[in-house]
Amino acid sequence: MSESRSQDPLHGITLEVIINRLVTHYGWDKLGQQIDINCFHNNPSVSASLKFLRRTPWARKKVEELYLHLKMVEGEAEKP
Repeated sequence: MSESRSQDPLHGITLEVIINRLVTHYGWDKLGQQIDINCFHNNPSVSASLKFLRRTPWARKKVEELYLHLKMVEGEAEKP
């Protein structure tokens, strides 16, 4: 039997994990510069960001794309 794997690079990664990783890497200020949405500028928090991003598909897409870009850059940095 062959194991079926999802082709989605975000499969199994929660939005909360994505936000926490981006905040750890960029911080709220730079994250707000990368993606200009109010939940990253005005009293930023993970819970407020989750609430907004779950209701706003275009913003969630931008966050997911930035996360994938970060993972790609980090993956290239690990190669010798």
